[in-house]
Amino acid sequence: MNVKLRPEKYLKYLYLPNLFGTQRTKEILSVNPTIVPQRAEAEEVCVHVFDYDADTIVEKELDKVDEAFPFKTSKRVSWINIDGLRKADIDLISEYFGIHPLLIEDILSVSQRPKMDEVEGVMLCLLNMLYYNEAKQTVEVEQISIVLGDQFVISFQEDASRDVFNPLRERLRLPTSKARGRSADYLCYAMLDMIVDSYFLVMDKLGDRIELLEEEVVRRSNKRSLARINQLRKELIVLKRNIAPVRDLIGNIVRSESDLLDDRTTKYFKDVHDHIIQAFDLIENYRDVMMSLQDLYMSNVNLRLNEVMKVMTIVTCLLAPATVIGGIFGMNFDIIPYAHHEWGFYFAVGGMFIVPLVMLYIFKRRGWF
Repeated sequence: MNVKLRPEKYLKYLYLPNLFGTQRTKEILSVNPTIVPQRAEAEEVCVHVFDYDADTIVEKELDKVDEAFPFKTSKRVSWINIDGLRKADIDLISEYFGIHPLLIEDILSVSQRPKMDEVEGVMLCLLNMLYYNEAKQTVEVEQISIVLGDQFVISFQEDASRDVFNPLRERLRLPTSKARGRSADYLCYAMLDMIVDSYFLVMDKLGDRIELLEEEVVRRSNKRSLARINQLRKELIVLKRNIAPVRDLIGNIVRSESDLLDDRTTKYFKDVHDHIIQAFDLIENYRDVMMSLQDLYMSNVNLRLNEVMKVMTIVTCLLAPATVIGGIFGMNFDIIPYAHHEWGFYFAVGGMFIVPLVMLYIFKRRGWF
């Protein structure tokens, strides 16, 4: 039988930070707002355009950013999705669509806190899409910037290989879709709603892991269980850091009096706000469960230690009579009762067995073990 060995699977444990997961901690906590990070330029930029109204829709894949300029005057709702960020491309399209330089700076930022901002008739919603990596069992983050203007929405994504908007694209392709007859602010709502809904999918994955971990801790907790608890707590930190600010983002949109937002669309944003509050509450529940699991693990460790100490104490007590009897008959005196008796040895050995048996019976009757 041929067995394929994978040494890389085990070599990573030779590096101690990998063993204890400290590298993940560094990734989560290494955020310094006073340092301006340098974003790497994307090797490839993909531009996907949906230009639609209630009767017609135009869907195009563009090679260059400037090919999307004519859609600004199409008199239909235009969704321009740009995958891959390059400063030159963002500056070019921002200048044509009237996006303020302050908003451009936020779009190009790295590890930006989710927020909503409106400058000179253009609204920016900056937040993160979350994905669950089954292989690494970690939560991955991708920043997305949604720019809402007059009859257009421009979305900037970092990764061209994945997003959560495929159901929205399918809806727009349907002639009977209600989204086709709505304005650009409804498209912005639909995008935010799908991002928030994707948070629940990630939390469901973590919830399943928490449930399995709880069973493991109750049945057979060990050091690996503690390591898994710490790992899950780190992933919950990632969730809370990215979901909590979105609550304020949606709340600011609901309270906004911007001309870009139709009064009829406000109720939809309120629904998203309810969902994000529910997601935040669920994270807090997960956090409470993880704290309870850690306390349960420590209780199990202390309980096992107490059981060991109890057994060793009982053994010590049972050996004490034999030690006393042996010590008495081993004293260096000329006259010791039964020391020279023909049955003296058997009396001593019998006492060494009988007294511990009586003690064992008394311990059992008292329920000490």
